[in-house]
Amino acid sequence: MLLQTIGIFNEGIQLDILREDLRHPFISGNKWWKLKHNIAEAKRWNCEIIVTFGGAYSNHLAATSAAGNEAGIATAGIVRGEDDVHNATLQFCRRQGMQLYFVSREEYRLKNFKRFNFNNAFVVPEGGSNDLGVKGCTEMGVGLKESYDFVVCACGTGATLSGLIVSARQGQKILGVPVLKGAEFLKNDIQGHLLSQDCDNTNWDLLCDYHCGGYGKISNELVVFIKMCAEKYKIPLDGIYTGKMAMAAFDLLQKRYFPPHSKVLLVHTGGLQGNAGILQRFGVDLTASC
Repeated sequence: MLLQTIGIFNEGIQLDILREDLRHPFISGNKWWKLKHNIAEAKRWNCEIIVTFGGAYSNHLAATSAAGNEAGIATAGIVRGEDDVHNATLQFCRRQGMQLYFVSREEYRLKNFKRFNFNNAFVVPEGGSNDLGVKGCTEMGVGLKESYDFVVCACGTGATLSGLIVSARQGQKILGVPVLKGAEFLKNDIQGHLLSQDCDNTNWDLLCDYHCGGYGKISNELVVFIKMCAEKYKIPLDGIYTGKMAMAAFDLLQKRYFPPHSKVLLVHTGGLQGNAGILQRFGVDLTASC
């Protein structure tokens, strides 16, 4: 079962977590849902290769490489930065058969895949954040989250949050926790996703104060929190997305943000392989032995 109760807290508030990290060993969390319809569409058009983009520690690149391998379609990743033989994410992508192409940050911003002359390619944007990705995320947790008053989710590009907003029931509040510093711009991106899905729901908000310094950054407070969750609640979290999301939810709980007897669902969007990058860059081991 992917649904796990964390506990009943002050004023009868129930905190549960949807363990999408357990959905698949390599295509976990929101990546499974974002890629579901993209893979199907690529196969429908008989494309020879899926091309996508990401950083050197990208969960999206890892998931796409595994999804393509499982579906029997070639994959290519255009990677921001330089190759690193010690990078576990890049080595995993190679083992799954993904072709990797390394470009400078300046060239990466252009997203110019055409210069690599891929034949009959299906292009998936960074993070899998397109209409097909949003469509998949609308299906994530349907039924399980119907009885919840609040749903809390980490937010990178806004596609996952958009899908949850589209599928939300009336009276349910969807809270996004951006992991980027200065992420207010995401509101416009999310509105664009909602428009593409013909959705005018306004029952959502962004909590922009839990980024811990920005994307890929961690704090001592975050490290302590993640280790506490692993030891006390047996829930593994990553330092890029889900750790910040869960820390935000516990902070809101302490500040009595949620009305008495609320039922709150946290969405674990996977990405635990990203902790290998945290260890390599910062020397901090967030690997949980739950």
